[in-house]
Order: sequence, then C-alpha cells, then structure tokens
Amino acid sequence: MSFKFTRRAALAATLAACFGLAQAQSTTRILVGFPPGGGTDAIARILGERLKEELGHAVIVDNKPGAGGQIAAQALKASAADGNTLFLSHDHSITILPMVTKNPGYEPAKDFVPVAGFATFVNAFAVSSGTPAQSFKAYVDGVKAAGGKGTVGIPAPASVPQFLVQVIAKQNGLDLVAAPYRGSAPMMADMLGNQIPAGVASIPDFIENHKAGKLRVVAVMGSQRQAAMPEVPTFAELGLKGFEDAPYYGLFAPAGTPKATLDRIAQAVQKAIAQPDVREKLTAMGLTVGFMTGEQLGAREQAYGKVWAKIIQESGFQPQ
Repeated sequence: MSFKFTRRAALAATLAACFGLAQAQSTTRILVGFPPGGGTDAIARILGERLKEELGHAVIVDNKPGAGGQIAAQALKASAADGNTLFLSHDHSITILPMVTKNPGYEPAKDFVPVAGFATFVNAFAVSSGTPAQSFKAYVDGVKAAGGKGTVGIPAPASVPQFLVQVIAKQNGLDLVAAPYRGSAPMMADMLGNQIPAGVASIPDFIENHKAGKLRVVAVMGSQRQAAMPEVPTFAELGLKGFEDAPYYGLFAPAGTPKATLDRIAQAVQKAIAQPDVREKLTAMGLTVGFMTGEQLGAREQAYGKVWAKIIQESGFQPQ
C-alpha cells in the first residue's frame, strides 16, 4: 500500500466521520411556551417524535414557560434563521398576546414566518369534581345561589379564556374573577385538588381527566359539538354566541429562514400528521387534524385576529 493511497484513505475516513458527526449533532429544537404536562407540551412531543423520523435527525422539545408563551416567542425571535429552532404555538402567543400587551417583545408579522399548520381545536369550560354542577346551567345557577361571585381558572392572563369568562359573567349577571396561571398544567393541578371550582382551557388540556371522571367539561366553543366529547353542548347551543371560530396550532420559524428549509419542514409535518398513529393520538386529544401550508396558516392567523380584535375591543380591555 502506497503512502499516497494511505493519505487518501485517511482523509476520506476523516471526512466521512466529520459528516456523520455533523448529522448526529443536527438537532431541531421545538420551543413550547408552557410547562411540561399541559396539552401544548403533549402535542409537541407527539409531533416531534414523528418529525425526528421524517427529518432524519434529533428533535427535542424545549419548554420555556411564562407570560402565556411570550418568553418562548422572544426566544424564537432571538434564534438563528436556519430552521433548527421552531415555535409550536396556538393562537394565544401568535395572535392574542400582541393585541393585549403593549410591548410583547416581538411582532409576529415582522419577526416570524408561518411554517405549517396541523390542527385546530376549541376551548372548553370545565368544573372540578368538588363542584356539584353537572351542566353549565347548573354551574351558573349554583354561583347565583351562592351570592353571584365565583373564580374561574385560566392558563394565561389576557387570553381567550379570560375574555370568555368576562362574557359568561356579563350575560349571566355574575361576578366572576378569572384567575391566571402559568399554563394549563398548574391550573389543572388545582382543579383536580378542588382548589379552584372551574376553569377554561383547551380540550386537549381537559380531555383525559374528563374521560376519567376527575372533572367535567360542561360547554365547548366552536360551531359544532366535538367528536371527542359529543355529549358536551357548544356555547352557541347554550345561547352564548360569537365563539364559533376555531383557534389553530402551527409551527413558526424566525423571519429570514430560507424558503427551501421552510418547505422541507412543512413537507415533514404533512407526512407526520398523515401517519395513522399520529392522527389518532392528536384526534384523541380533541384536535381536528388537518395540514395547512405556511401561507394558509398565515391567512388563518389574520382572519382569527380580526374576530378577536373586535371581541377584545368590545370588552373594554386595555393593553397592559
């Protein structure tokens, strides 16, 4: 064996090793703005597990809870626009927060680019097992009988759940206080411990404990009853109009991320949610699974924003 051949072989081996190491070290980080244990965290882990196979490298969930997803959104803004950092979020962080916060630290239209949407969902009103009400009407009647005052947990301040609580209170002549938590997981813990009698959050947050009988979902938002809990009426059925538009779940990347990178991730998402096991898990959580391109997700974000801008304005809420 000649020295020249040995050097070539060694160089080829070194390059191959470096390439393999680079592939092994390639990681996609999915930011989640809420603590582990909540619905958004569970959804991110289901999707991330399949994306790992579709992208061919590690995918990790990076929880950055606080301020209703604001901290995670700021972290996305500060990330490199290389497709290695994504933000899995629903409507609150992307659409609602910028409308109710004076200085959120980011501008979605300027700082982010929608990558792909993969599901819609609805929020729901639930009561704890220690609350005797078996229906929404019974809950309202119970609060009235107790003097008209009550406390309802919400996953984040100045959120859709908070405005829903305000509308419920106004239409039923109640004095309800929306108690904000740092995500749905701590709120759920207090509900399961009967520390708080009622709460508003997404169906994915409630569904497991609802089915186990540990709490009771008594009303849902949306234009129709949910397949995951068909026994629960919509607010529209109960006479509370204006909450039919369904919020969304999607992935977002830093502005400036190359289109080819965005397309590759979007294709991986589309393939991931087409897998029967992924679709089954997400559907069981109360999501309506369906792929949206980045353009379609952006259009939905804008339309949803118009609906809620009017509701927030009519509530008299001032950005804080």
